[in-house]
Amino acid sequence: MLRYLSGRAEKAGSPPGSLVHIGPEAARPTEVTVTCYSPSELTERVVDSADECPVAPEAGGVTWVAVRGLENTALIEDLGGRYDLHSLVLEDVLDTGHLPKVEEYEGYTYMVARVFTAGAGGLVSEQVSLILLPGVVISLEEGRGFDVLTSVRDRLHAGRGRMRRMSADYLFYALLDAIVDSFFIALEALGEHIEELEDDVVERPSPELLRHIHEVKRELFEVRRATWPMRDAVSRLERDAGGLVSEDIEPFLRDVYDHTIQVVETTETFREILLAVQDTYLSSVSNRMNEIMKVLTIIATIFIPLTFIAGVYGMNFKHMPEIAQPWGYPVVLGLMTTVATIMVVYFRRRRWL
Repeated sequence: MLRYLSGRAEKAGSPPGSLVHIGPEAARPTEVTVTCYSPSELTERVVDSADECPVAPEAGGVTWVAVRGLENTALIEDLGGRYDLHSLVLEDVLDTGHLPKVEEYEGYTYMVARVFTAGAGGLVSEQVSLILLPGVVISLEEGRGFDVLTSVRDRLHAGRGRMRRMSADYLFYALLDAIVDSFFIALEALGEHIEELEDDVVERPSPELLRHIHEVKRELFEVRRATWPMRDAVSRLERDAGGLVSEDIEPFLRDVYDHTIQVVETTETFREILLAVQDTYLSSVSNRMNEIMKVLTIIATIFIPLTFIAGVYGMNFKHMPEIAQPWGYPVVLGLMTTVATIMVVYFRRRRWL
């Protein structure tokens, strides 16, 4: 979570609407891809400036402006001027620590979402901003090495299904659906990790295992932190999208909302399971400690009478009748062995051993 603070010191004290990129560095420079499509054709090109982006699509067509990488604030500012976007929207786009939300502006709808992917070092989270205008959809990603929107681009290029026949609001829905699907991918990875922890916590509890439990808890917290506002944002988008979403798309948005409910429920279930795993770990460690203390207590109990006998015959008194007996030493050893044997048999009958 501390990565969201990167760049805030530079922005502190700046007036509202100041464009400063806040977040980790992107894996690639800022890249703008413009995709224009209609039922009959599709063109895609990478542009170098905002002036090359069409303000309005051709009749019956849709334009998708996909921005990957947010470090080129000048290009983001030019893009905002090209589509008449509010400075506060551009500020939120560049501040990558936002939770999901939906805001309505005159002529367009702005949405912030978070996507997740399973990396080698655990879950990776990234902010994606979506802007829906008449006939145009703008997506702005951090571009830190993965692209959950590739599936939508592939469907457009394939030309199958309803994608190419529908309007911009359907593209907006498709991008949102791909984002919500990334939550399921993240939860699937977390679920597999939690299953491994459940097995390990019973078989071999260790401090290293406790560290893994805390890592998974932290990742689950990140997912949970994004799921609840994501549900509320989709619900608000379903109810009111400034007239930019047609009635034909509302059933699809309800389906996305149902998916967010599933994500929330799954996240809460995993949270409860993880808490149970942690409790099981603490119980296993406690039981193991109890077993160790039990063995040590039994050993000490067995040696208490033996220590007493050895202490009695270790006293330096001159007149001790047993000391003069030639068989005194083996008799005392035999007595000590007999006492120890009786105690062991007693413990076993009581099932303490």
